[in-house]
Amino acid sequence: MLNKIMLIGHLGKDPDFNVTPDGTPVARFTLAVSRNIKTSSGERREETEWFNVTAWRQLAEICEKYLHKGSKVYIEGRLTTRKYTDRDGNQRTSVDVTASEMEMLDSKAASGASGNYAPSGSSSSYTPSSASQSDDYDPFLDPDELP
Repeated sequence: MLNKIMLIGHLGKDPDFNVTPDGTPVARFTLAVSRNIKTSSGERREETEWFNVTAWRQLAEICEKYLHKGSKVYIEGRLTTRKYTDRDGNQRTSVDVTASEMEMLDSKAASGASGNYAPSGSSSSYTPSSASQSDDYDPFLDPDELP
C-alpha cells in the first residue's frame, strides 16, 4: 500500500510551532497550491486548493526556522484524516498532510537558506539546492497550461 502526496505551493501563514507535553516539536501551516485551467469558453482561470500541513521533530524545527508566509516549498508526505465537531455541533472530517520531506524553492536571497530537508534516519538528508531554475518552474504543470 502507498499513501504519498507531493505538493508545490506557498505558505498561507508563518508556521505555528509548538512542543508537545512529551517534548516533541511540531509545526503546522497552511499551503496554497494553485493551478491554471482553461474554461470551456477558453478563458484562463486560477484555482487554489488549501492544505493543512504538519511537520514533526527535526523537520518541524527546520520549518519554524526557515519558512514564513509566502515561502514557496515542495512538501512530500502522507495524507491523514481527523474527525472533529464544528462550532455548530456537526461532525466534520479534515484531510491533512503529514510532511516527511520539505524543499525550499525560493531563491537563496529571499529565504536566507535553500535545500532539501528530511528527518534524520530518512533516506534523504539536507543537500544544498544546486538547481538554477526560475521560481516559475513547476514540474507538475500540464504543458498545455504554460503561459
